[in-house]
Amino acid sequence: MEYFIQQLINGITLGGVYALVALGYTMVYGIIQLINFAHGEFFAAGGYMGVILISWLAAQGVPPTICLVLSLGLTMGYCALLATAVEQVAYRPLRQSSRLSVLLSALGMSIFLQNGLMLTQGVYDRAYPTEITRGGLHFGMVTFSYMQILIVAVTAILLVGLNALVFRTRIGKAMRATAQDKTMSALVGINSGRIISLTFAVGAGLAAAAGIMVGLYYGSVRYDMGFVPGIKAFAAAVLGGIGNITGAMLGGFIIGMVEIMAAGYISSEYKDVFAFIILIAVLYFMPTGIMGENVDDTRV
Repeated sequence: MEYFIQQLINGITLGGVYALVALGYTMVYGIIQLINFAHGEFFAAGGYMGVILISWLAAQGVPPTICLVLSLGLTMGYCALLATAVEQVAYRPLRQSSRLSVLLSALGMSIFLQNGLMLTQGVYDRAYPTEITRGGLHFGMVTFSYMQILIVAVTAILLVGLNALVFRTRIGKAMRATAQDKTMSALVGINSGRIISLTFAVGAGLAAAAGIMVGLYYGSVRYDMGFVPGIKAFAAAVLGGIGNITGAMLGGFIIGMVEIMAAGYISSEYKDVFAFIILIAVLYFMPTGIMGENVDDTRV
């Protein structure tokens, strides 16, 4: 029983990371029907920017808590600006083109960003200063590390904040209106171009936060670290219902839980396989996902 509880905690932790990345996929798809395959690179860029800022602030003698908060905020802002630039350069000029053209542009931008990280940061892993997240709470054989507590807390805060933004603010109302009908939203004074850029920025900021937390959790980052988590997060978005915010959250937690349970009870070598088996099954039996695709009251 204690082993199951430990795996449950691990699954919630990993699922929170996948949920944050999946939200970026589902928000962009919901508003412009684009699968942004470059989204995983914002996750990796966030991980690298996080280690740079945390290392520098720690060297200046900044207390660990303030160091983490500042690094998280600055990294999310950096990746939000990066995503806005990518949207304007790679996607906006192709907005009236075919979906295939935009998809190829997304794949090209993914390769460009990944190689940019490789050239600027090197091909070797870069270690995080893990001393700021050591320790945890122990309940018998169950351990709830401070890093896991941090990931769960930050994930919960960001998910609540996103829901408040989308469903409780005028900006969120503009996002949902643009997603439903760009022409009509423009007629009532909504700048769709600005709203689309903002959607990219918000999604990239969430992915950046996930990148920092993964770096702290596993102790290092790598230039190509965004590919596999990005694909799994995309699977989570499809599992929950692509374009559906609630579905992306649910899908992320399901994928994380399945991966951890499969690694713990079956084999860690095949943990990735089970996540994609679930994706294939959902696409076959429920093509619109668990929550349904583009549900009006939850669509971005």
